[in-house]
Amino acid sequence: MQYSPQSEPCPLKFSPFKSCTVPRPIGWLSTVSKQGTPNLAPFSQWQNLTFDPPMVMFAANQLSSGDRKHTVVNAEETGWFVWNMATYGLRNAVNLSSVELSETEDEFQHAGVTPEPCISAPGPRVLESPAHFECRYLSTHRLRGNSNHGWVEVIYGEVILIHVKDSYLTAEGKMDIPKIRPLARLGYYDYTSVTDVFEMRMPNAASMSEQGLEGKSTLG
Repeated sequence: MQYSPQSEPCPLKFSPFKSCTVPRPIGWLSTVSKQGTPNLAPFSQWQNLTFDPPMVMFAANQLSSGDRKHTVVNAEETGWFVWNMATYGLRNAVNLSSVELSETEDEFQHAGVTPEPCISAPGPRVLESPAHFECRYLSTHRLRGNSNHGWVEVIYGEVILIHVKDSYLTAEGKMDIPKIRPLARLGYYDYTSVTDVFEMRMPNAASMSEQGLEGKSTLG
């Protein structure tokens, strides 16, 4: 099976494009509007960019109406957004937060999670989540789509503060991923959670490469 998405309709009921780049980590992002309304929404285009300093990105499609996502607008207007780790235990709340609500509605209340004040970011983080990044907004890059919904905005941020609950750390100081069970997107209506972990070390890795793999910055 092969086809050109630029000139041919997909021959399958479900587009394989949606389920090849998997699993995708979820950017469960909280922001606050200029008017003070908390916002919470999941994005399945989320990724780390670099570690020294730590920077991240997420991509947000416009709404079919052509309106921009509240998360994007809030990040630009306040200069901040917060990543909350999405987990299997929080899957129902993550799903509820995907509903498109009015910008005046508190999406923490709708999702049934507890707002916890941040230290630097003006908006709240999800208390029930095991880890958070407070991210300072850097820039937005807009890419044209073939429809209103196809337009996408890529938002970049620098991680200013990292929160991790001690109960989700191993004795050697790693994130306890099997205990956390991070939620990930598989495309369509399908998700997974991480339950198995194995280690592979780069053969003959230079010390700088090892520092990069372990995320050690110039600060140590």
